[in-house]
Amino acid sequence: MAHFEPPMIQENEMGWGPSNVPEKFKDMPYQPFAKGDRLGKVSDWTGATYQDKRHLGKYASAFGGGGSQYAYYHEEDESSFQLVDTQKVQKPVYQRNRRMFQQNKQRRERERKQQQQQANNMQVLSKTQKSRERDRQRLLRKWQKQFGRQQENRQKTPLKHRDASVQVRETWDVVEELDFPRMSKLTLPDISEGEDLLKCGSMEYYDKSYDRVSTKNERPLKRINRIFHKVTTTDDPIIRQLAKSKGNVFATDAILATLMCCTRSTYSWDIIVQRVGKKLFFDKRDDSEFDLLTVSETAIEPPQDEVGSINSPRNLALEATFINHNFSQQVLKMGEEKYSFDQPNPFIQEDEESQVASVGYRYKKFSLGNDIELIVRCEHDAVMYGVSGEKQFVNIKTLNEWDPRCSGGVDWRSRLDNQRGAVLATELKNNSCKLAKWTVCSLLAGSDHLKFGYVSRNHLKDTANHVILGTQQFKPTEFANQINLNMDNGWGILRCIIDICLKLKEGKYLIMKDPNKPMVRIYDIPDNTFETDEEDESSEEDTTDDSEDDEAEK
Repeated sequence: MAHFEPPMIQENEMGWGPSNVPEKFKDMPYQPFAKGDRLGKVSDWTGATYQDKRHLGKYASAFGGGGSQYAYYHEEDESSFQLVDTQKVQKPVYQRNRRMFQQNKQRRERERKQQQQQANNMQVLSKTQKSRERDRQRLLRKWQKQFGRQQENRQKTPLKHRDASVQVRETWDVVEELDFPRMSKLTLPDISEGEDLLKCGSMEYYDKSYDRVSTKNERPLKRINRIFHKVTTTDDPIIRQLAKSKGNVFATDAILATLMCCTRSTYSWDIIVQRVGKKLFFDKRDDSEFDLLTVSETAIEPPQDEVGSINSPRNLALEATFINHNFSQQVLKMGEEKYSFDQPNPFIQEDEESQVASVGYRYKKFSLGNDIELIVRCEHDAVMYGVSGEKQFVNIKTLNEWDPRCSGGVDWRSRLDNQRGAVLATELKNNSCKLAKWTVCSLLAGSDHLKFGYVSRNHLKDTANHVILGTQQFKPTEFANQINLNMDNGWGILRCIIDICLKLKEGKYLIMKDPNKPMVRIYDIPDNTFETDEEDESSEEDTTDDSEDDEAEK
């Protein structure tokens, strides 16, 4: 009979599988596997058998690794291998710009859906609504074209370097440099409203009928031949008299406003400082353009200085000054009752009394601490009756439109009545420095109201004829908050400049804004600088008559 020998069976009490390795498999690597693992092909050199994502994990091991015990690895070849060609493999033509193609395709699909939605909406609209919708679409396309044209002009016309307000000579030494970021952090809080030392001049009453002017019932701007006195500090006889007994720093409201709002300025300007003993006098140069009003100074695209252009910065400044002078007198009740202060206007001569513009002067004293007593000449333009019949002081200023295409595309005639906030926001962006200086002057004088007039050209190329499109009124303190004007920072800047000048030796100095950098420099200049031999000591008045208006009209 055949002999049967049963094989030796190993029993694993701890789990499944052999408890010890047979002798013939002793030196072979062992790859763990589970009962649920599926067996695939022995080898697959193409790598394309299981491309379907649904079967990616079909033959994956439950233990992970995927057969790493039997992976081929040649140590010598791997250690000596070095990649030589690092150039990226160029994609075929059909695979290039695939993402951009997909984005354009999605954008076109969105536009197609929007047009389809608009067409569906148009079907249910009435005839009037369809007309309005077509007008809106036409206006939207017009704005898109204008925006694209502005972008092209911005790229084609680079900004030119601006010229300084005065030519700096080689003999002038720089004694101090103040950059705007450092000046914007200065503060001097708790400055009182000031003490009235003297009141001079007479003012006319505001005509409230101009509050009803709109784009539908516009009024032409008239030419008012009146004299505006723009007397500097040291030529003011009242300040000369006060300097003998009171104060140690003297200036006008326009000069202080320029210094306090210097961090908003872009164009170059200059102010003369004279230290006499322990006193400081802030003056403007006799032949400077300090009193001209800037136009679109802080705009993204300020007007370019082109030869012979009516929209050059200087021609626009002459036009804005001409408009401001005439508007501030046209809106008054001329020839009627006047409100007069205790003292008469100190700058009026005998033959000018009926030709002088309406103005009231306040000479005020401010205490800035550290024994600094500041005396300022402030101005009011008119008076008006309040709700309870009380008299209120008003400062009247003018905003002018010169080209809607260069002011952010805001057309005053179509948007001033319904969207006055948008028009004012554009002016705040384009004329931030000018509006801030007007507000500072009103706050220094203690005016009750600040009134703005909106004046536009009759035609884009006509700089002599203008129309009044509307007016707007603010309280100076509320308007200062609206334009983010911090008076504590303004007083801090002024106090810093005063402290620097008081530490200098006696003499004459020049404060000038750099024309191309956000910086103010203080120069030490000779005492006879900016003085002419034809200067007459008996003439202590610097009057600005209608010569600027004539030049602007030409």
